[in-house]
Amino acid sequence: MIIIKRMFNIIKLNEKDNIGIAPMDIPENVDLNIGIKSKTKVPYGHKISTKNIKKGEFIFRYGQIIGISLTNIMQGEHVHSHNLSFSEFERNYKNDFDHQISNNINNELFFNGYKRENGASGTRNYIGLISTVNCSATVVKKIANKVNLKLKELNFKNIDGAVCLKHSSGCGMNTTSYGMNVFNRTIEGFKIHPNFAKVYVIGLGCECAQISLYNNDQINKNVEYLNIQDEGGTKEIVNKVSIKIIDQLEKINKIKRTNIPVSELTLALQCGGSDSYSGITANPALGFASDLLIDCGGSSILSETPEIYGAEHLLYERSTNKLNIEKIEKQIDWWKDHLRKSNSALDNNPSPGNKKGGLTTILEKSLGAVSKSGTKNMVDVLDYAERIKYKGFNFMNSPGYDPVSVTGQVASGANVICFTTGRGSCFGFKPAPSIKIATNTNMFNKLEEDMDINAGAIMDSEKSIEEVGKEIFNKVISVASGEKSKSEINEYGDDEFNPWIIDPTL
Repeated sequence: MIIIKRMFNIIKLNEKDNIGIAPMDIPENVDLNIGIKSKTKVPYGHKISTKNIKKGEFIFRYGQIIGISLTNIMQGEHVHSHNLSFSEFERNYKNDFDHQISNNINNELFFNGYKRENGASGTRNYIGLISTVNCSATVVKKIANKVNLKLKELNFKNIDGAVCLKHSSGCGMNTTSYGMNVFNRTIEGFKIHPNFAKVYVIGLGCECAQISLYNNDQINKNVEYLNIQDEGGTKEIVNKVSIKIIDQLEKINKIKRTNIPVSELTLALQCGGSDSYSGITANPALGFASDLLIDCGGSSILSETPEIYGAEHLLYERSTNKLNIEKIEKQIDWWKDHLRKSNSALDNNPSPGNKKGGLTTILEKSLGAVSKSGTKNMVDVLDYAERIKYKGFNFMNSPGYDPVSVTGQVASGANVICFTTGRGSCFGFKPAPSIKIATNTNMFNKLEEDMDINAGAIMDSEKSIEEVGKEIFNKVISVASGEKSKSEINEYGDDEFNPWIIDPTL
């Protein structure tokens, strides 16, 4: 009888690494492809030691520190939260700021979008209803519902619908605080977003976020401002605004898509429900797509400050100036102080789902998250919801919570979103279309109706990072031109608007 002995593969990402990644469940006491045996069971996506590691030694992945060993770890053992912990370490980076900005911009690619009167470029043609305060949330929802019902009757092909941007804030705030400034920037960013053909900003009348704070642009005739108290109550304002919008639908429908250079696209780079493969497949592929967009003169925005912690030095190496580095350093210091007040810390991340997927520390998670940004120079560092000023790769300060982070990116000007996920995330965000990218084939097959692209093909050795990156880039152009993403088909995006609430509620 012939006995076939199975060899189990593990993935080692860098010569400096003292762990590998299991692309399958690995049993105890089996041969591994790197010439060692497994000492313990290792779950799919988790880490396994490739050498003996002493207690207190740093553990490396991607050639970078992801934590410190809590015990002596034998070669072939499972490495996770039971024997690996977060540890501070000295960041080392080199940057002489002698970065060459390429002038070889590819101007030959176009998407089919909406050119606005002010020169901005949209990927969708929505009508926006923005509440300045939670007290007007019901009103904007009622108006949007009435308009969308009418649109179903009329079947106007050039209107994507009415979006109500409702939230839980806008009052009980310190009107002179940093938090109020951030909130105001967010409303301003959505008010002028190029994916809106017409916007109504609606308040109650007595809140901290007065509509007078936003009614500061007499030139923009596409934005109107109303208060419920001034208009005579709920029914009056709902009827008044609904009739106004319905009367304007024919005019809005006449706005047609036209060829616009791809340089007018701004891509929000997001990840949620990450797993151990995020930094191996989907995130670096998205980074490659981001680089392709920047080569065409476009822009991308990476955010989530708590999820670059431990990998921020990799961004510093790509900064075009010292000021950008100082901005991120100040942002991280602010976060440490902010979390300290609530007896928390940056290393409280990752989430339970992240850990189940094989991630152990924030350092490990951050290294994977930063790979979404590609390799291009970091031209600017923005505060939350701050308008993008320079074409190219930008970093924006934000929390790691996806809806809050994306709200800031779209307020900054992002008109398309790419969202990578390893655990499976059902996410959409009106008015910007969201493309979801699976990190592994198992999850893609299970949630195919929610996933646009399977980056798990990289792990399956069917495609390279570059090939999936090009697939993502082409999908961005196609969706920007009107193809519906899976999140749009499933009608996600009406409830994800979530401005960052920083201050205490008074």
